[in-house]
Amino acid sequence: MNLDVIFKNPLFGIALSIAAFAAGAFVNRKLKTPVANPLLIATVLVIAFLKLTGISYDDFYIGGHVIHMLLPPATAVLALTVYNQMELLKKNLVPVLVGSAVGAVAAVSSIWIMCRVFGLDDSMTMSLLPKSVTTAISVGISEAHGGIVPITVAAVVVTGIFGAVAAPLFIKLFRVSNPLAAGVAIGSCSHAAGTSRAIELGELQGAASSISLGLTGLITALISLFWK
Repeated sequence: MNLDVIFKNPLFGIALSIAAFAAGAFVNRKLKTPVANPLLIATVLVIAFLKLTGISYDDFYIGGHVIHMLLPPATAVLALTVYNQMELLKKNLVPVLVGSAVGAVAAVSSIWIMCRVFGLDDSMTMSLLPKSVTTAISVGISEAHGGIVPITVAAVVVTGIFGAVAAPLFIKLFRVSNPLAAGVAIGSCSHAAGTSRAIELGELQGAASSISLGLTGLITALISLFWK
């Protein structure tokens, strides 16, 4: 049997991704710790498998691209938690808007400063600036400003995973008792991956994180109009 035919089949990338995430979810249920994030474990397993077998990323991405196409619809589904908490969010619209704006400005500013400190060129800087925005938006921002899309995607994934893993720890460390504040903070810095974790913390945290995710993406896109 020609293995190249199997590896180039879209079902291979899809099956590998599902199997890796299922393994990550299993480990997460057993260990019951934020560090054992299913997405983080799945990412490590997929990378390890590709390296050990010598299968190229291009072959894997034939199927992985199918999953990637489902990201925008999956992000839109997060609106359900917003709808369920709509009245409460309306009462706190100003804090949510201000929190999302501050989060977006802080994320962009910190990355811009670090890129200047480390002497990164413009293309690398533009690739990293939208790292706190969900992939569906960050890719468009990166492409529009001459960024390197694979680097943008990698930065977004790392940011999201770190946010999902570290959010509960930071909430305890800084004693954030307001669920709305916790949700806005998570959504404005770690987009969809962090929001999935916020939903686990509570429905209000998930709703606030979901709306903050969208607002942060919109604000970052507006800020990007002034990038040079």
